Amino acid sequence: MKRLISILVSLIILALIYWRIDIQGLVEVFRDCDRLWMVISLSMVIPITAITAWRLQQMAPPQAQLNFGEANRLILAASSLNMVLPSKMGDIAKAYFMRDRGHLPGTLALSLVVFEKTCDMLSLLLWCVFGLMFYPSKDALFWGMTVCIFAGLALGSFLLVSPQFADFFFKTARAIAPKKIRAKLDTLSQSWKEMHDYFWRDRDQLLKITGTSIFIWFLHLLQIWFFILALNAWAPFLANLALSPLAILAGLLPLTFAGVGTRDAALILFYQPFFDAPTGAALGLLCTSRYLLPAIGGLPFLERYLTTLRKMKRQSE
Repeated sequence: MKRLISILVSLIILALIYWRIDIQGLVEVFRDCDRLWMVISLSMVIPITAITAWRLQQMAPPQAQLNFGEANRLILAASSLNMVLPSKMGDIAKAYFMRDRGHLPGTLALSLVVFEKTCDMLSLLLWCVFGLMFYPSKDALFWGMTVCIFAGLALGSFLLVSPQFADFFFKTARAIAPKKIRAKLDTLSQSWKEMHDYFWRDRDQLLKITGTSIFIWFLHLLQIWFFILALNAWAPFLANLALSPLAILAGLLPLTFAGVGTRDAALILFYQPFFDAPTGAALGLLCTSRYLLPAIGGLPFLERYLTTLRKMKRQSE
């Protein structure tokens, strides 16, 4: 039911966007696009997925025997599931896939996924803070977002660095959280502790994974800038480092289907100083393709993991 509501909200937002913009102008933006830059920008999905899979392979302990091909299949299958499961649960399902195929114990597999997603979020926030520092015309809204993004980055960093702070945070969250999600917070707290113990044993490994995560998100944001070039539009790259993460974060709000609608509206709003609404809407469609293409690529590998997904669903009932 929640999924149907999110799809409905996405459709309503998209209907409002396309009602207000010039549809013919949107068609002309794609018709007049730079074909070479379009191919280059869409093809960026391949190296981004490959490096993400390599990072997952490096995160796993040697005894897991997780090869590069299997890591790619896991990443792509999780992308497919993220399109149909709420709250990026495809990434959580990835932990169960690793456990079911004998790569890792269940708690450690979940810890790896928690750390992977934490690195992704902190890397995104880091690039956003960096871009906002150099963004030329910050009004009250942008100053407020800068403060919030910096606070989120600081909170996530403290959670990652200090087990004492993490323990205090999860205890506080459990005390004020509704009863139905306290069990999830307990599971997350235990996974967080195991993740911290596992990754902080090897500082060199930690730095390698952290640096790789920052580079992966640089490629994500570079791809969005390439989309802008493909649409024969322009925005300074430093401005893109500030604005595209804000749009991605808007798409993570649990309101719409895979961020469709909220992300599109944010792109149109934030990039107003640089190009018109039809171009912003076209950029929104291309940004959706960043999620859709890996999801399509994961479909051939999805069947082998569905048995695990059904088991996971039965255990949660």
